Amino acid sequence: MKTLKYILIGFICLTSFACKVNYSFTGITETPDTFQVNFFENNADLVEPGLDRLFTNALQDRILNQTSAQLVNSGGEVIYEGEIVEYRISPMTATAENTAAENRLTMSVNVRYINTQDEEKDLEQRFSFFYDYPANAQLNGSIKDTAFEEILERLTQDILNATLADW
Repeated sequence: MKTLKYILIGFICLTSFACKVNYSFTGITETPDTFQVNFFENNADLVEPGLDRLFTNALQDRILNQTSAQLVNSGGEVIYEGEIVEYRISPMTATAENTAAENRLTMSVNVRYINTQDEEKDLEQRFSFFYDYPANAQLNGSIKDTAFEEILERLTQDILNATLADW
């Protein structure tokens, strides 16, 4: 009986060590060694100065913080490029006096993801997110900072999930 017990324990240990599970809480299963993020030009009808640089840096930071890949200026194993295609402020909800009660800032980015190791993983997709704020408030100062922070966080996470995560 003791022998059977030791054999069973040994079998369980061997099978659990033999099966390598590649899992992380971010869902990223395969991290490239290097990546590059080309400058995302702002081609939206309404151009917010500095948003192109802010988005490019946010995407670089997101990938650096959630993967072990190294940022390079050229020759990356995976390449992110694209452009900001929409930056729009529109009224969302109306009051009884037919005025806007809330405005929505929407930002959309067209992303081209190039995997130099596996062309089947290449992707071109549009990502979009928004931030709602009171209509009586101006989009500047802390409201603008909060809006950009939320939009960029969501956009960059969605891009990372679509390109490197195995969801």
